[in-house]
Amino acid sequence: MARTLSFAAIVIGVPFGLQQTQATWRPLLERWTTAVNAPGTNLTSASYTGAIAPLFTPEIQRWSGDITRWASQHGVDPNLLATVMQIESCGDSDIASSAGAQGLFQVMPFHFSTGEVMTDPETNARRGGDFLAFCMDYAEGNSFLALACYNGGPSVVNRDFSTWPHETQRYYVWGGSIYNDARAGAASSGSLQAWLDAGGAGLCAIARQDVLAR
Repeated sequence: MARTLSFAAIVIGVPFGLQQTQATWRPLLERWTTAVNAPGTNLTSASYTGAIAPLFTPEIQRWSGDITRWASQHGVDPNLLATVMQIESCGDSDIASSAGAQGLFQVMPFHFSTGEVMTDPETNARRGGDFLAFCMDYAEGNSFLALACYNGGPSVVNRDFSTWPHETQRYYVWGGSIYNDARAGAASSGSLQAWLDAGGAGLCAIARQDVLAR
């Protein structure tokens, strides 16, 4: 049975604590925006190494082989897929939100076909990967906007950042900055640590408990 979390506790993979820490993520946005807009930075390119960066938490690393396989099937960077899993579920395949989002990639029910088991890892990864690949195409290969699309829907891609829902702004900042470190192959990430400190660690604790309970 899937563990259902209160919508107040987890909002499409963004822990409640992260919603209260603008003092943390606003400066991060400024630093990260400066970094990715630096001369020579190409937001539409990534190194598809076939492996995820070592910076991801152990709860994500245990899915490493599956993540690289799923990413290959959908033609996306495994580090991008790992970033989505990190923020959405921290590797907990049974997790669900009261809004209806399900599984490893917190996929909404309307993405599934009748009879599919939404929390089954393979099924969840297929539907989550389908949507992420769609978002990459819709965002014309911009991985960072694809993350915003994954959380806020395609309409945000062509809108100014200031008009996005606050949740999507947070998702873009946290996800984009973690992914920026991951695609560089970093062994650690200050952005990921900041996400954990701001509430993500609670999500990962739940993931560890669910693994032990199986």
